[in-house]
Amino acid sequence: MIKLTVQLLQMLWLLCLWLTCSGTAMAQPFPSRTITLVLPSAPGDPTDLLARILQPKLAERLGQQVVVENRPGGSAVIASNAVAKSAPDGHTVLMALSAHGINPFAVKSLPYDTLRDFAPVSLLIRFPLLLVANPEVRGNNLREMIDASRKQPGSLNFASPGTGTVSFMAGEEISRRSGINAVHLAFKGGGPAIQAIIANQVQFGLSAPSLLRQHVQSGRLKFMAVTSARRLPELPEVPTVAESGFPGFEVYNWIGLLLPAATPAATINRLQEDIAAVMADSSVRKRLTDSGYEVVASTPAELDRHIRREIEHWGRFVKEFPTQFD
Repeated sequence: MIKLTVQLLQMLWLLCLWLTCSGTAMAQPFPSRTITLVLPSAPGDPTDLLARILQPKLAERLGQQVVVENRPGGSAVIASNAVAKSAPDGHTVLMALSAHGINPFAVKSLPYDTLRDFAPVSLLIRFPLLLVANPEVRGNNLREMIDASRKQPGSLNFASPGTGTVSFMAGEEISRRSGINAVHLAFKGGGPAIQAIIANQVQFGLSAPSLLRQHVQSGRLKFMAVTSARRLPELPEVPTVAESGFPGFEVYNWIGLLLPAATPAATINRLQEDIAAVMADSSVRKRLTDSGYEVVASTPAELDRHIRREIEHWGRFVKEFPTQFD
């Protein structure tokens, strides 16, 4: 009896100790340790460039070290799943990109729910894609290229950094809606896709302006169209896809911050306020705009609405033109 009583007292003591420690941990203010930015892409791409620009200023604001962890592969699923399954305390942050709104259609069995398993923080930036072609392709713009292709069916292929990326989806939409039905070839990243177009192994593709300018200036590629709603001020001679025979066409690559779904609202708001302050910094804004990025720095609710619109848009397209995903 005495032995049993001692065991019960020990168990109660351990329970009280656990509750005390847990309460202390839960009561810790955010942030209490290093913040990890998880990127679904390799070093050197637009997401990585953005992370490296924000990293020092965000660490200064938060008063904690900020590290960048590149976890490419799986059409962004590897990185997204890691964050969805992480502790909901704000210290593991996903830098999501456009594939986040495409994966519900591109990936047969997602290990997470795109909307339910994440808490939106902020839509950071967006940037249009430029459609480029090999100089040997007939036509000086998208409309002329399409007209020439109709006279030579099967003459065009298009490249992308991978099936399920926004470059693939935009190219597929242009191909299907124009009726040219260009064959898609997926490459392991934007760099290899661009090199394939330069070599004329593939005739056209879409990518970020920052990755293309030097190749166009050297004459190895030519601009054919831009996916934004309006022509770019720095490239006024390049028509939009919309004015090239696709009314209403508007596609942007975007990057936003997401946290695990159960993250406390106070933590989400603190991170959003700090990231907004960082992106309002004049030196940061200059580096971003010089890289061709449009600074957004939205609220959590605005990012949520944006992701839902993306899912709705690509869902309609896939339903109208059943698309083959590898």
